[in-house]
Amino acid sequence: MQIQCDREKLLRAFQTAASVVPSRSPKPVLQNVKLETTNDGIALTATDLEVGIRIDLSGFPATSAGQALLPVDRVGSILRESPDDQLSITSDGRRVVIEGQRSKFQLPCEDPASYPDVQAFDADAYHEVPAAAFRGLVRRTIFATDNESTRYALGGVLLEFGDEEIIGVSTDGRRLAKQVGPAKAIGQAASGEEMTIVPARAMHLLERATAENDEKIFLAVRDNAVLVQSQRTTVYARLIEGRFPSWRAVFPARDELVDIRLTVGEFHAAVRQAAIVIGQERRGVDFRFADGTLEMIGHGGELGESRVELPIAYDGPEIRVRLDPRYVSDFLKALEPDQNLEFGVKDGETAVVCKTDDGYAYVIMPLSQGQ
Repeated sequence: MQIQCDREKLLRAFQTAASVVPSRSPKPVLQNVKLETTNDGIALTATDLEVGIRIDLSGFPATSAGQALLPVDRVGSILRESPDDQLSITSDGRRVVIEGQRSKFQLPCEDPASYPDVQAFDADAYHEVPAAAFRGLVRRTIFATDNESTRYALGGVLLEFGDEEIIGVSTDGRRLAKQVGPAKAIGQAASGEEMTIVPARAMHLLERATAENDEKIFLAVRDNAVLVQSQRTTVYARLIEGRFPSWRAVFPARDELVDIRLTVGEFHAAVRQAAIVIGQERRGVDFRFADGTLEMIGHGGELGESRVELPIAYDGPEIRVRLDPRYVSDFLKALEPDQNLEFGVKDGETAVVCKTDDGYAYVIMPLSQGQ
């Protein structure tokens, strides 16, 4: 095998594929990225047997066809450090030679025939989702997962499908994020009686792999796995087994809440200020709504006290609730600064519900006064 390649283009794709490669594995062959020639260029493949990715790249002329395993650490370093715009990669199956204008590297490599296949996207029943909407769904839910919980289902994002929509939900037991987006069912795509819980690391990979201006992606669920295909990338991931919490029951009745309209940027700045004195012992900030003002009071014990005010359009009875400012900030970071939101609050015992007008809702459980 021998190919000519654009170093920067190969580096970007190689780094995405390398994010799947395990740092440790009882199977050393998995610590490689597989490169093979195709009719249109090359393909990069990587897997840890739970998550797999294939990236097809055009514009890589091949002098001779074939395949090779690229040791992820050393080849990644060569691609990053080389000053050359163009590189030549040659392999005879036992070694890889990477050559630039003023550099040449010879690396031993393993047999590419020993590398496991990554499942191809060959589904005839799937959901078609706008790529930008899917990336937004990932960004607005992924932070609320919990990989440290003994409840493994909390370590992923639940996906539910309708004929015309996709719902992503995540929770760590203290807050819950939900995003609704458009999706079109193609063929006899299932509408979601089975729980589709995608691991958080796979969702991160999907966000990264669909970031290059793809108009739409195709998403299929089958055999306890999810398959996602974009214009040039296919991702395979095993689903998380277990029961996801009954998330709809977490939302309090809307008629119980007072909705206060806020602007993301100025609200986020005020929350960050109030959180400056917060430590590990006392995490809560008191949010007090009254007299056209949102007052945030942080009690940091030995770290001091903060008091920040923000003018708001609310003149009703006083409402006070104690929240962890980290959870408020995580939600606000997923939004644009000039975006508006509704902050739904009732009292210090009822969950707060934040929502936007583009299908995003976020629940935060209040803290007790001692927290």
